[in-house]
Amino acid sequence: MTNWPILSLVTFLPLLGAVLILFIRGDAVIVARNAKSMALWTSTITLVVSVFLWLDFETASSSFQFVEKSEWIPAFGISYHMGVDGISLFLVLLSTFLTPICVLASWDTIKTRVREYMIAFLVLETLMVGMFCALDLFVFYVFFEGVLIPMFLIIGVWGGPRRVYAAFKFFLYTLIGSVLMLLALVTIYFEAGTTDIPVLLRHAFDPEIQTWLWLAFFASFAVKVPMWPFHTWLPDAHVEAPTAGSVILAGVLLKMGAYGFIRFSMGMLPEASVYFTPFIYTLSVIAVIYTSLVALAQEDMKKLIAYSSVAHMGFVTIGIFAATTQSMEGAIFQMLSHGVVSGALFLCVGVVYDRIHSREITRYGGLVHRMPLYAVAFMVFTLASVGLPGTSGFVGEFLVLLGTFQVNTVVATLAATGVVLGAAYMLWLYRRVMFGQLVREDLRTIADLELREVAILAPLIVMVLWLGIYPSAFLAPMHASVATNINRYQAVVAGQTAPAAKLAALPAGTR
Repeated sequence: MTNWPILSLVTFLPLLGAVLILFIRGDAVIVARNAKSMALWTSTITLVVSVFLWLDFETASSSFQFVEKSEWIPAFGISYHMGVDGISLFLVLLSTFLTPICVLASWDTIKTRVREYMIAFLVLETLMVGMFCALDLFVFYVFFEGVLIPMFLIIGVWGGPRRVYAAFKFFLYTLIGSVLMLLALVTIYFEAGTTDIPVLLRHAFDPEIQTWLWLAFFASFAVKVPMWPFHTWLPDAHVEAPTAGSVILAGVLLKMGAYGFIRFSMGMLPEASVYFTPFIYTLSVIAVIYTSLVALAQEDMKKLIAYSSVAHMGFVTIGIFAATTQSMEGAIFQMLSHGVVSGALFLCVGVVYDRIHSREITRYGGLVHRMPLYAVAFMVFTLASVGLPGTSGFVGEFLVLLGTFQVNTVVATLAATGVVLGAAYMLWLYRRVMFGQLVREDLRTIADLELREVAILAPLIVMVLWLGIYPSAFLAPMHASVATNINRYQAVVAGQTAPAAKLAALPAGTR
């Protein structure tokens, strides 16, 4: 299959499924049933095809693989250029893995406009995968900004009582940063004469221009991560979004900003990244500590998990800008782990919300007596979020702290306090929801996980344990690509920045 244009296949299969859903005819019940089936089959087939990327990936190579390139707008040198390396590979797989789970999680909970809902999710999957595969700046921007539209609709149409407010807040925060990024892309085009990302990664931008480009990219990526203090849209979006919307928002969309930092800020603008590293450290440490304390004060389960996402993504940005092999690999691994664990935690909240229609922590208590399967699943994801050894959360946080400690012990020490605070708010949440006495009458008859919910949570439990017990299966493919990025960055740190011609003459493993 890898002789096919497999990246285009993975990218546009969901879009094909969305088009087919448009042609479904019949009464409302038939349309809804067939739309859900089509979305599930399409997203599952996309997942299966995407696994071939991993199976045929050359782990020793740092180059982009499965490359597809053809002219798109030749007058401006813009091409349809796709490819993946060790950094983007697993983000593609994360997107294709979570989408069928989101479709299945929405099976019984979405009652209105089911056809449109499934189309929105499939279009969203195409845009997410395309963004991680794009090797042309213009193509990247189209996918990067396109994600905003279906997510805006998912929150604004199928969300909670304050969905319109949350959707517009999400839209405006993202749009303002995106306008600045567009200006940066235009500047890059006129400066380098191309929008081809592999070429731009070898281009030596003037340090003064790098500063302004870096700030423009930061305006967009910091909102997407989201970094403190640009995070205030996230709790509202999570609370109002439907469960599956929260899963894909936390699982994939938050990773777009971190991916942008790695690919563009670190890869193309290394001198500016060196200059702004203390600034990133400061915001990230504040995010880890402050939002962890805010999470401790929450009474809404979704808000608590939303604030915990900001704290965990603070680890990611610290690991990226610490710029050691361990910290960068830890940051990417943490992105994968957080995508699985945070998505699973939102699904766990959705399980009890579908039964009781409340997210208030004080509304529950003693669920372990009635829902033992649910208690086990929730405990696995809670411990993974805490960073228990043997779970996915431990590996990423350990590598980030290990790599950061080599370059800045103060930042590593402050970030480590987030691990302690994370254990505090997650175990506090679990104790209040699961243990104690069944006081409320409606909780005495609450049902445990049904078969569909087991089918949703079981793959996530497997992934949490696989990532935690055998991390080398994920670390090995990303190592060569990470090492290549770090080598170039470290050359800048050491004052050995080479002009483009000299850089091109370096050995392939160093470029």
